[in-house]
Amino acid sequence: MEFPESEIAEIKKFVNLLNSQKNSAVVVEGKRDSAALIKLGYSGKILEFHKFNGMIKFADSAAKYRKLILLLDGDRKGRYLTKKIIELLEHRTKIDLLFKKKLVTITKGKIRFIEQLVCYESYFV
Repeated sequence: MEFPESEIAEIKKFVNLLNSQKNSAVVVEGKRDSAALIKLGYSGKILEFHKFNGMIKFADSAAKYRKLILLLDGDRKGRYLTKKIIELLEHRTKIDLLFKKKLVTITKGKIRFIEQLVCYESYFV
C-alpha cells in the first residue's frame, strides 16, 4: 500500500509524541495492537485490555498510571470499552483520547483498528 509522504511523516511524529509521554500507559485491546505499535517504534508501557480478565481487574491495575492513553479500536466493541474505561477511571487517573482522535485525522479514518498500523511498518526502517 502506498501512502503520501506527509501521512508517513505525521505517523512518525505521532509515534514520537507517544514516546515522549512520561508516567503514562497506552491502552490497546490485544497483542496484535501492541505488536503494531512496537513495530512502529513505540517504546513505552502498553496495557493490553484482554490480558486482565475483566474490567474491574483492568481498572485496578491501570489506576496506578498518572495518564492512560486510550488507543482502542474504532468498532462497536472498542467504543464500548472506551466508554466503560472512562466511566470507571475518570476520577482515578487522567484519560487521554487526543491520540485516538489524532490518529483518525492523520489516516483520514482509514485506520479503524490499531493493528492496521503495521501497514506503515516498511516506512519505519
